[in-house]
Amino acid sequence: MNAAVLTIARRLRRTLQTTLQSQSQFSTSARRYNPRKPERRLQSIIFPVASPSANLVPEIERWIEKGNTVQPYDLQLVIKGLRRLRRFRQALEVSEWMKTKSNLPFRPGDHAVQLDLIGVVHGMSSAEDYFNKLPQEHKTEKAYGALLNCYVRERQVDKALAHMNKMKQLGLAYAPLPYNNIMNLYAATGQHEKVYSVLSQMKEDGVFPDNLSYRICIVSCGARSDVSGMKKLLQEMEQQPQIVMDWNTYTAVANVYLNSGFPTWAVLALEKAEKKMNKSDSVAYNHLISLYARLCDKRQVQRLWELQKNNCKRPINRDYLIMLSALVKLDDIKEAEVLLKQWYSSLNILDFRVPNILFRAYQTSGQLEKAEALLDQFVKEGKKPHSNSWGIVAAGYAAQGEMDKAHAMMKNALCVYMPNLGWTPNHKLVNEILYYLGENGDLKDVETFIELLKVARPMDSDMYYPLIKARIRAGKEVNDLLKGMKDDGVKESEDIKEVLSSAEKRVIGRS
Repeated sequence: MNAAVLTIARRLRRTLQTTLQSQSQFSTSARRYNPRKPERRLQSIIFPVASPSANLVPEIERWIEKGNTVQPYDLQLVIKGLRRLRRFRQALEVSEWMKTKSNLPFRPGDHAVQLDLIGVVHGMSSAEDYFNKLPQEHKTEKAYGALLNCYVRERQVDKALAHMNKMKQLGLAYAPLPYNNIMNLYAATGQHEKVYSVLSQMKEDGVFPDNLSYRICIVSCGARSDVSGMKKLLQEMEQQPQIVMDWNTYTAVANVYLNSGFPTWAVLALEKAEKKMNKSDSVAYNHLISLYARLCDKRQVQRLWELQKNNCKRPINRDYLIMLSALVKLDDIKEAEVLLKQWYSSLNILDFRVPNILFRAYQTSGQLEKAEALLDQFVKEGKKPHSNSWGIVAAGYAAQGEMDKAHAMMKNALCVYMPNLGWTPNHKLVNEILYYLGENGDLKDVETFIELLKVARPMDSDMYYPLIKARIRAGKEVNDLLKGMKDDGVKESEDIKEVLSSAEKRVIGRS
């Protein structure tokens, strides 16, 4: 292993304890930079809390002890933000504190939110129990709708349909939302042929479909390759007086056309989408850029990117992610490299999902030296690439048969590994590296790699194999490893049996 790789590994190990603290789900979320001093509101002390496992209630109570007031709206905003960031357990803790300890009113809408959070965190049984114990005055359409949403999320079709019927009987299904939920349930369970029947039933029940109702049906038509049916739905939607056509619908239509092999029609739909969008809506630009990239229309991609930069606030991480992905899809790596430099010099929080787009492009095109050099640059500048960034490059080297470099990159990935952050080492790739180490690795290298890997995966025969083989190759005893295997409940693999047998024969031969 060369000195440069060792230097990088040592730097990464020194920062292991603090890795990712400043790049947690809160800090890496795509948010806009605001140089002005933030308002002193509750959110300003909640959202900077880095750990997703931290209890936020003490933070709220300290805020109040300092003489600050907390209104229901403040807590509702915090809960909404936590849900958006998928920190459901923390959101539930805040909701429970609001209900039991805050002396603030806890209204039907708050009950509905808490019910939904209970379903996510504790499961359906707990959500049903919460609903059943609600006072009758709080069993509004919101609470019923929240429980329906839980059934839909858990794909419990029979219970969802029975609950929907109960809502109809009670006169609580008077808006599109519950019908849309049932349509989503059918779509999620692959029953696309039933989606349109829900739309028909909605109209029979005197409920006017909204944009989302039609859009779910349009996407469902696409899943069935029913372009003709989709066109009829679109025409019907455009004629409905209560519907204001939006860009989302036309991009959904364009996506169906693209998937069905009608690029010309897709372009016409995108032109309609652009006419309907708010010129300062960055999300709309993101969708259009992605779809034009799929059409391999570089001119439109660049035009829309310039419009986005001119008409919207400064680009955030999400915008760079979309544009980089578009450039990579267009096979314009040089332009992607220029854009990455612009992102790096921007004032956005460092989010390694952005350079990972380029790392994957380097992996696909075989330019792994560029990827490694970029990672080295981040480390030298005191940045901390995530495990998946190193893992991408490791996979690339393994595919090229350069297992020594694959080992070095995966070792770096394991040096900064932290559980529950969305990355786990690829089992097949790691096994390839383990086998390589068993055949060629120095005992110290093998032991170091296994120690790092143990944090991410339990010991198994694939991990014991290189240890045993390296020990035998170094002329050392393996009895403690065999005992460890027995204690861990790991059976000897054929490879291990073969290694032990060969070692025994060598010993007999020498004697």
